[in-house]
Amino acid sequence: MVQLFPLRVPALLRWPLLWVLLLGLGLLPELARASHIRAGDIQARIDTTGVNPRRVFFKMVLYTDNVSPVLENNVVIFFGDGTTTGRPGIARSTATPLPIPGSPDTSLNIYLFEHTFPSSGRFVVSYIGENRNSGVRNMDNSDQQTFYISTTIQIDPLLGRNRSPVLNAPAVDKGAVSQVFLHNPAASDADGDSLAFKLRNCMQVPGGVDAVLSASGNNRPVPVTCAGYRLPNDQRVTPSITPVQVPYNGVPSSTGGGPAIFDMNINTGQITWNAPVLAGFYNVAFVVEEWRRTPLGARLIGEVVRDMQIIVRATNNLRPSITVPADICVVAGTPVSGTVTATDGAGPGQAPSPITLFAYGGMLPPATFTQTLAGPPLASGTFRWTPDCSNIAQLPHQVVFKAQDTPQSPNDPPLIDQRIWRITVVGPPPQNLQAARRISPVGLSTLLTWNRYQCQNASNIYIYRKENTSRFTPGPCETGIPASAGYTRIATVTAATQSFIDENVVNGMARGLDRGKTYCYRIYAEFPLPAGGSSIASQEACVTFPGRSAQLTHVDVDRTDVSNGQITVRWTQPRTASDDLSFDGPAGYRISRAQSTNPMAFTLVRTITDLNNTTLVDTGLNTRDLQYTYRLEFFYSSASGPGAQEVVEIAPTASSVYTSTVPDGLTNRITVSWRYQVPWDNTQRPATIYRRSPGGSFTMLGTAPTGATGGSYIDQDPSLRKFETYCYYVQTEGRYEATGPLSSLLNKSQERCAELTNQPCTPVLTLLPTNCDSLAALPEFPTSSQRYANRLRWVFGTTPAGCNASASYYRIFYRPGNSGPFALIDSTRQTTYTHRDLAASGGCYQVQAVDVSGVRSERSNIACQDNCVFFVLPNIFTPNGDGRNDVFRPKTASPLRRVTFRAYNRWGVKVFENTTTSETFINWDGGGPVGESSTSGSPKVVDGVYFYQAEVEFADSNNTKRIYKGWVEVAR
Repeated sequence: MVQLFPLRVPALLRWPLLWVLLLGLGLLPELARASHIRAGDIQARIDTTGVNPRRVFFKMVLYTDNVSPVLENNVVIFFGDGTTTGRPGIARSTATPLPIPGSPDTSLNIYLFEHTFPSSGRFVVSYIGENRNSGVRNMDNSDQQTFYISTTIQIDPLLGRNRSPVLNAPAVDKGAVSQVFLHNPAASDADGDSLAFKLRNCMQVPGGVDAVLSASGNNRPVPVTCAGYRLPNDQRVTPSITPVQVPYNGVPSSTGGGPAIFDMNINTGQITWNAPVLAGFYNVAFVVEEWRRTPLGARLIGEVVRDMQIIVRATNNLRPSITVPADICVVAGTPVSGTVTATDGAGPGQAPSPITLFAYGGMLPPATFTQTLAGPPLASGTFRWTPDCSNIAQLPHQVVFKAQDTPQSPNDPPLIDQRIWRITVVGPPPQNLQAARRISPVGLSTLLTWNRYQCQNASNIYIYRKENTSRFTPGPCETGIPASAGYTRIATVTAATQSFIDENVVNGMARGLDRGKTYCYRIYAEFPLPAGGSSIASQEACVTFPGRSAQLTHVDVDRTDVSNGQITVRWTQPRTASDDLSFDGPAGYRISRAQSTNPMAFTLVRTITDLNNTTLVDTGLNTRDLQYTYRLEFFYSSASGPGAQEVVEIAPTASSVYTSTVPDGLTNRITVSWRYQVPWDNTQRPATIYRRSPGGSFTMLGTAPTGATGGSYIDQDPSLRKFETYCYYVQTEGRYEATGPLSSLLNKSQERCAELTNQPCTPVLTLLPTNCDSLAALPEFPTSSQRYANRLRWVFGTTPAGCNASASYYRIFYRPGNSGPFALIDSTRQTTYTHRDLAASGGCYQVQAVDVSGVRSERSNIACQDNCVFFVLPNIFTPNGDGRNDVFRPKTASPLRRVTFRAYNRWGVKVFENTTTSETFINWDGGGPVGESSTSGSPKVVDGVYFYQAEVEFADSNNTKRIYKGWVEVAR
């Protein structure tokens, strides 16, 4: 037996590219209250053939009881915008109902129609049927209740030509008493949106169509739960029989005997009823939610509500058992083939019967399923599909396979088993990645090239780099590059890009790559939302730069003084591939200095043109109070002769070691801490702490482990005496390599002295909140003269015990966000402080008390002020060039990170789009696409009303993201 596409019906069941016009108005409706409707659902798709995104095509499918002589020739549809088809309604697309293979008691009715909605928005398109078939057990008097289904659509230009989920499996299924019932709607979404499945109550509209048509004229049905509706496993549905489970090895598994369950898997849509106890008709409803993945998070954009019928019979027939292939993952373009088998279960005195196999899924067609054997003993079929680039997605594609037996007795209902096969489709790896050395003005760089990516629907190519080769080998379907592989993403380019130059950009500055190192690269492709997905990583491409770069090795504090401090800086010589100094001239070193460990700008200290001179003695410094960071630049010519460019290789920066002390007279100890930011490794050997006692000289006190950026040591020598002054410095020993001349790099800190006294009490800090509402209500904010100010207050706390509740002054520390280092911004003798002239209110503060001896308290608690969250757009602007209100931008707005703005005309055509990240957001001057107006040169939109959507990312600590929709009038 060979069967192709078991549920193949005439092409009207499929969505054509452009639906045909209605086939006719048909006859008047049949007699009201007729009993015949079993199940149904509505599907929607926005017009893809024209420019009007408010035109939507619909397909409604009804399943009717063949026992009833009533035919549903015409249907009345309510569109959710206050309009309706009215009587007689939409005619069925075929003259008579269509048969359903394997269900001789049920017919299929298809209705194709379209509607143009008046505007963007959310609309509930619904149908009221009169009436349900009789005898539905889990509701009261089903033939006296109407049948209601709906589909919710979202018309939004940002969503594009969206298509609702399609439920590929029939909505009528068979079950048996005391056997597990299974059903899956086999839902698919052509746009790759995520689907969620949830049970709903079956609904009705009292009074039916006539009651809605004769109401106030809004043509909006108000559905209510069907009278007496309960889930089929509810004890009240079968009061004389207790519903219990039977043993089941599927999901969820059961050993039997527990209360009966009726469950729908939210992710797969699989319905499991374990188990029916009474024959009859049962109806259940569920909603398929359509979730669009966006950069701002998941968004619910549509719903399809299906009301389905389960026909349960008492029978000795046993369900068949189906076996499907294991879930797989394939690269797009790889043929997929899988064999599905099934065997029939035979009850007492029964012989196994032939089995019909069915396949449902969004890929059918072009995928095929061919049944080759019907059995007994074994039914078999083959599924074939070659997914292409358009099928790449983050989530797997689902194929639902169903096996239905053929009982010999007409009194025995056919029973089914079904399983889901999940097929994940990933992108192929980018091909022919090559890495080549090159020299640019910023120094050494790598030119990466690769073949044009074969999937043109990809959105980005991600570029990764690591030092030295990796042992990472992608698995057969492992996409992307895991963190464990050791690579770091260095760039993102469009999918059409075929080359990239790696100049080692650090904090926005290209500093070039290092000599003597090998750099390895991989790339992979990312695909756009909503389907998402990514590719397997490319093969690794490596490049080695011979020679050796100049490297800082010492930032050694020689003398501690407030104005005449001294630091010695040393570095290594660079080497060419031949291990010499034969660089094209002029060549030399530039050494620059900055304060702190994370400087934004450096000051040139000296230029040295003798490549053998690798030492700088920097004098006239305040080494007592300041920490210094040095930057080394090695420069040379790209070639000999005139016209050659200067090449600059920048070594990683290195700071001095900076020591601080915290005396604690209460416990008679002094804590010594040190910090640094250096490119060599200080962690392999301990730091050495030196102390000078009153009247003595520096001697070694002890050692302590040190971390990547510093460490600490507690001096609790019993000989320490209160009110005496002790001085300390720390020497670190770092290395670039385990042995050799770069294996022991000694660097001293400045000297730090402290009197052993009771430290001041730690302040307790509070901030006065910003009045965000008053700012949002201003006519305009911020203007060039409007800035934020934060007000601080503090009092002495009670810690540590026995602390001194007095201070000579207070130090104010600030950082602009919730993370990162604090910076000293001011000092005051008051216990209040106003931080003025701020571009944003968001930031964190600490306060530190300092006594007359210079002893500092612990810093206070961290008190943070968050940025406000408000964004107000005007509803008119006048781009006439008079310099007043010429551009469209926020009236008032709190600090923002990004605004993506889109404007649409009345037909939903996008006329403007931009993404802004600076202080001037949106800044639309009325420009539009060619054809929007007759203006030559730079086209402008015509005067009128335009709808917009602004995706706003606020600069608050929660990274708030909001979508603002509205309209604006362009009036010149």
